Amino acid sequence: MANWNDPQPPRTGFGASPGNPNVTLNGAVVGRAGTYDQGLRSHMLSIYNYMASGVLLSGIVALLFNRSGLAEQVLTTPLRYLIMLAPLGFVIAMSYGANRMQTGTLKLLFWAFCTVMGLSMSAIFLVYTGSSIATTFFTTAAAFAGLSLVGYTTKRDLSAMGTFFTMGLIGIIVAMVANMFLRSSGLSLAINLIGVLIFAGLTAYDTQRLKTMYAQVAGTDFAGKAVVLGALSLYLDFINMFQFLLSFMGSRR
Repeated sequence: MANWNDPQPPRTGFGASPGNPNVTLNGAVVGRAGTYDQGLRSHMLSIYNYMASGVLLSGIVALLFNRSGLAEQVLTTPLRYLIMLAPLGFVIAMSYGANRMQTGTLKLLFWAFCTVMGLSMSAIFLVYTGSSIATTFFTTAAAFAGLSLVGYTTKRDLSAMGTFFTMGLIGIIVAMVANMFLRSSGLSLAINLIGVLIFAGLTAYDTQRLKTMYAQVAGTDFAGKAVVLGALSLYLDFINMFQFLLSFMGSRR
């Protein structure tokens, strides 16, 4: 979801014509079609690998933290607020400080973020049964894969949809804060339903955005950072969609 303060690349003039093997962006040649396509596939595969590894790390940390008994002990103390808010600090630092960081530092922060997210998410094992968590996880994974494929292959510009869902996300956050005081079950149900739809849309949008952004970062020093930040965006889409779905599919203990 983070845009790294980069503008959406213009789409006019982008692509290779049958008679011209070069890929152009606004009339400037950025590479031959075959080489460009191969680089794009490698770039996106790296993003997915980082994202999947991050989700796996968070899952392992959450499971081990719960099974050790520490989750129940720590998450019932004021320390739970630190664990819950720490991931947000990592996201802000990575999103707005990427230009000043080395690629290695950004990678280290990403793995630290995934670890802290695992500690935070261990709370779901205290609320839901393990089987329902597993079922929701695989459902989310299947939905994410399909939505990401749509975002990667569609020819339609999803920029407008991305803006709409981003505004919807802000509304969801406001509603969640308000419901902390209202404690309305109806509003909670609406928030969870809309949350699933918002992050489903953002998954397709972010995938297309990351694919399009490759033309800007290919061959630059920022390319490695773009992979990590892209993985962060998709990780957040996946985890949030999983958590909202869990409110529907999860069986409480």
